[in-house]
Amino acid sequence: MELYKKYRPKSFKTVIGQEHATKLLEKMIENNKVPHTLLFSGSSGNGKTTLARILSKQLNCSKYDLNEINCADFRGIDMVRDIRDQMGLSPLGGQCKVWIIDESHKLSADAQNAFLKILEDTPEHVYFMLATTHPEKLLNTIRTRCTEIKIKDLTGRHIQRLLKRICTKEGLTISDDVEERILEQCEGSARKALVLLDQIANLEDEQDRLDSIKSSTVETQSISLAKLLMNKNTKWSTVASTLKNCTPENVEQIRWSVLGYAGKVMLGGGNVAARAFIIVDFFKDPFYDSKVAGLTHACYSVVHCEDV
Repeated sequence: MELYKKYRPKSFKTVIGQEHATKLLEKMIENNKVPHTLLFSGSSGNGKTTLARILSKQLNCSKYDLNEINCADFRGIDMVRDIRDQMGLSPLGGQCKVWIIDESHKLSADAQNAFLKILEDTPEHVYFMLATTHPEKLLNTIRTRCTEIKIKDLTGRHIQRLLKRICTKEGLTISDDVEERILEQCEGSARKALVLLDQIANLEDEQDRLDSIKSSTVETQSISLAKLLMNKNTKWSTVASTLKNCTPENVEQIRWSVLGYAGKVMLGGGNVAARAFIIVDFFKDPFYDSKVAGLTHACYSVVHCEDV
């Protein structure tokens, strides 16, 4: 099992670096005043859905009544209609029914409007917990009906404590240089830090570990991909090799990075501007539904475009 899954916190006490959020949630539970709609906002990998799961358990929600939906996969109005049809039913095993809606900003406009109507008439036994990295993309009328719990990026000190604890449990030893490289690349994300630690766990050579961390970051992958696409002589096999390291959760970040790179090239003008335009044209639409397949299709289209 991946380290970030193996050591996912199971209680508020084991959550690192989010004391403001855990204290607020504990106070809500203590006073029996947990809002029926909460919005967990903040950057990826720092505990939004984890806190929602822990809170669900504290509310005595059984595993049969806990529903997790990732809007990267289900973002249309049909999903909201399914919730509407089910939320009137009594809990099967606990005291309440909970819907954790991850990446909620990816809900379509129609889905958000339909969801708003549900929030206006939520049964007493139902709780909605939205998690998002971009709360500003939600309808303001939805946000005003939510109690927002803001999740912070972790400090270097928090990440260091986490790495030392996991290394002790796993019997791993990492150098100060490797630790520092992880701190630089994880961008304040506990999940990214543990993914990087997992990645180098079976490597013994110091330089191999450092190189592995450097080459694995999404930003590094994105810039490398953008540069490959800008070169009209790049072979598809080279691009395909780069894409093999992409994961569904990183696809949109990669798309934005490639768009940003190509956009800057266009503004610079010159002979390469036309090539950059082709890239922007194929990358301008989101890959929410098609994910890695959509990214692969866009890259293949650019590589095989014979116009420039």
